[in-house]
Amino acid sequence: MKIIILGAGQVGTTIARNLASEANDITIVDHNNDLLQELQDRLDIRTIQGQASHPHILQQAGAEDADMIIAVTHSDETNMVACQAAWTLFHTPTKIARVREPEYLKYPNLFSQQALPVDVLISPEQLVTDYILRLIQHPGALQVLDFAQGKVRLVALRAYHGGPLVGHALRELNQHLRGEKARVVAIYRKDRAIEPTGDTCIEVDDEVFFLAAANHIAAVMRELRRAEKPFRRLMFAGGGNIGRRLAAALESDYQVKLIEHDLHHAQQIAEQLAQTIVLHGDAADEELLLEENIEHTDVFCAVTDDDEVNILSAMLAKRLGARKVMALINRAAYVDLVQSGSIDIAISPQQATIGSLLTHVRRGDVAAVHALRRGAAEAIEAVAHGDAETSRVVGRRIDDLRLPEEARIGAIVRQDQVLIAHHDTRIEAEDHLILFVTDKRKIATVERLFQVGVTFL
Repeated sequence: MKIIILGAGQVGTTIARNLASEANDITIVDHNNDLLQELQDRLDIRTIQGQASHPHILQQAGAEDADMIIAVTHSDETNMVACQAAWTLFHTPTKIARVREPEYLKYPNLFSQQALPVDVLISPEQLVTDYILRLIQHPGALQVLDFAQGKVRLVALRAYHGGPLVGHALRELNQHLRGEKARVVAIYRKDRAIEPTGDTCIEVDDEVFFLAAANHIAAVMRELRRAEKPFRRLMFAGGGNIGRRLAAALESDYQVKLIEHDLHHAQQIAEQLAQTIVLHGDAADEELLLEENIEHTDVFCAVTDDDEVNILSAMLAKRLGARKVMALINRAAYVDLVQSGSIDIAISPQQATIGSLLTHVRRGDVAAVHALRRGAAEAIEAVAHGDAETSRVVGRRIDDLRLPEEARIGAIVRQDQVLIAHHDTRIEAEDHLILFVTDKRKIATVERLFQVGVTFL
């Protein structure tokens, strides 16, 4: 696929790194030549220096025969104009734009072929907000990801010393769960994928991924680890788009405090939020945190636009007694560094965004993609089309599929029914299959399985 990426910032770089490794023809455009040179030294891609929305720059980048344009510059307006130019002048089939300003997002009819021709709108702030909301709703989870319009969820848990997971074979867990509620689809031990068979024994610090129907998640989590008390007291550092959205979404059900360092901005937020306590100050101020009873806070979540502030304030909150701390971290190199220490969950906007983009890049009918383990693995929702003649999956049992060892089907959504996948489950047309692929290099093999033959109409 020929793809043009506009913007070589954190998001654009992450997208380029993910897509270039899959034999796509990638061109990236940015006005910063130093960034482009650094990318070209590391990746097999083409670079163009210039203003991303200018028609002659798009032409140089190959917009005439590009399959897709992904506009992720720092300017919403540049992204929107670039999509307009790509469609008007070059009829680029798929146009994806990052739009961060909530004011634009209020009017979905603004983004149509007759107005601003953007096929897919991506708001990293909203994706991150939704991600954090799910984590707060499921105490004890490291990740919570939705599939099939929320009918199925993928949850990651960490096994801890003395917990009910440790020392037990998966066969015992499956019997305990009666085999129908959940399926363990992946285990990571010291950053290495372990194939989850019936004899696999869970060890301390294993990261365990399981799939279950959304309405079973709470019950399954109670079975797999000691139940954690629900969160009640929340504190957010940063009153930007993410912090403000989180407070607005949660203030009616939780006790919410928000710290904002800019006085004028803090006053504006206080006027907008009815029940949130808005504090003017520095999130890394020990005195302020102690005054606000940080030791009784269930979740401290740092979502400012400064990685260092997020990391330091979260580490300080943890040392002062906050039950769980989360930090928004843009720089990929920092994520692994801090999550193995005193920060419970490091949140990467790039990883949240890349999944939305991959949904539109994957071949076959793919309804959802979530990038995991820093892009090394993926969870995919693929739709089975056709019949036994035109499809490699429809009408076949799961154990008859030529899936690579690194791919595992965990659940099937059939209309409104969620089925936990077994080796003898037979796939029907229009089934939504939720797969976990531990090695990204096997994605192409999985994609081919879900492409129907040319005789399918």
